[in-house]
Amino acid sequence: MKTDELVEMLSISAKPVERATLVRTLSLAGAASGIAALVIACLVFGVRADLMETRALSFLFVKLAFTVGIVGLALVYLTKLARPGGERRIQSFMVALPFLAIIALAAVSLGLAPRSHWDAMILGDEWLECLLSIPIIAIVPFAISIWAVRRGAPTDLARTGAVAGLVAGGVSAMAYALHCTDDSLPFVAVWYGGTIALCTLAGAALGPRLLRW
Repeated sequence: MKTDELVEMLSISAKPVERATLVRTLSLAGAASGIAALVIACLVFGVRADLMETRALSFLFVKLAFTVGIVGLALVYLTKLARPGGERRIQSFMVALPFLAIIALAAVSLGLAPRSHWDAMILGDEWLECLLSIPIIAIVPFAISIWAVRRGAPTDLARTGAVAGLVAGGVSAMAYALHCTDDSLPFVAVWYGGTIALCTLAGAALGPRLLRW
């Protein structure tokens, strides 16, 4: 059989990736990732003792608004990237909006505080724990996201892996927020945002290996 005939035969028998099935799979994967991250965070770290106090709830809402925004946008992009040529139909800059929002809020918070308080506002008491914990919790959500994306047929593997890492990092940060007692906006911007970015970079590096088909 000639090469042209083989290519034609394969193209005839190929079936398109069904969007509805893929959306359902990624939605279920997102839910499973959230549950897994929540279970890991609660079992390993526990929930902060003052969670029912007004101040703690207020900052928890800010942390969740930031991370939920990231996960929501990233899942939309991941659904498109999981299909062949999907990278041509997205505008990735939208993913940066939650990061820009929290950075702006952090800048305002620092501007309103005495300069002598800046180090404490940025570093807090748990910066090292946050730096280590969010990427570790993200391992299981990342594995689930990669499994779901492999149900599709991504063609930009590095970019798809990066967005899968972004989802995993965002989900992990959502769960970790229930434990974290550092409640300053600069802390959230630097350490939550920074560790989510690290998860994204790790996803970009691993994507070509894990998503090859």
